[in-house]
Amino acid sequence: MEQADSLLEKARQAQLQVGRVIRGKPDAVRLLFTALFAEGHVLMEDVPGVGKTTLAKALAFTVGMEFSRVQFTPDLLPADILGASVYSPKDGTFTLRKGPIFTHLLLADEINRASPRTQSALLEAMNEHQVSIDGKIEKLAEPFLVIATENPVEYYGTYPLPEAQLDRFAVQLTLGYPDAESELALLADRRKTDPLDGLQPVLSLQELLQIAEQVRSVELEDSVASYMQTIIRTTREMPEFRLGGSPRALLTLSRCSQAAAWLDGRNFVTPEDVRKLVRPVLAHRMILTLESKHAGVIPGELLDGILKKIKVPV
Repeated sequence: MEQADSLLEKARQAQLQVGRVIRGKPDAVRLLFTALFAEGHVLMEDVPGVGKTTLAKALAFTVGMEFSRVQFTPDLLPADILGASVYSPKDGTFTLRKGPIFTHLLLADEINRASPRTQSALLEAMNEHQVSIDGKIEKLAEPFLVIATENPVEYYGTYPLPEAQLDRFAVQLTLGYPDAESELALLADRRKTDPLDGLQPVLSLQELLQIAEQVRSVELEDSVASYMQTIIRTTREMPEFRLGGSPRALLTLSRCSQAAAWLDGRNFVTPEDVRKLVRPVLAHRMILTLESKHAGVIPGELLDGILKKIKVPV
């Protein structure tokens, strides 16, 4: 019990430290840590210049994760991410030259600028924490987290993320512009130094693994589990959605709800934990029909409607 309290206190300190770098966005920072402790990947869709890359770096420094960044471009190849076997003419052998994916936190910057072939190079890594190179399986570091960014306002030279890729991101978050007070504080922060330079590791990699283990042990009552399943099954029945929530979406919603409960210092999931996470966990997975898309339907609003209809367990 004492160890759990200590880890929780460190986790909250880590959130505060990242929050001092990304001013005025406590909900986004909390969601990022929720995904981290749920062992899930994060998709950040936002306009340029709001701090997406800075947020990823701040997280890596705060939790002691090795950090790699890949700028996705149309000419990027899978080998540029995974690595490749290099032939040595001296002794006639092949040596694996590991790519940037062999890290703890991979920032896939502007992921939708790379071709579908290159995007698919991440699928195995994100789901199984391993990659296949020249027919051989190479295990990745633990913990392993992918944070991908995409720009919603630039469409020239971009490729939409395939459904299988979207389904592997635990949550989608947006930062948006800061309020006036936070923007002034941000200006003051960067007048002389970069706030990233002052970051210190608050959690170790071993402690991250311990937190993930504790999150998995958070209790999920049958009524709450049934509530989550009803939400997912309802998305599959709605005519506006061409593709509803998958079983992976249900598992992700469950794990993220456990992580949220753990961050609140509870050993059980409440319906409110689930309700708060429905949009960030499910909205990016919902694929609209062509008619709904042209009509300007927003998946998040449909999900809000589902929550209003389904009875909340007590």
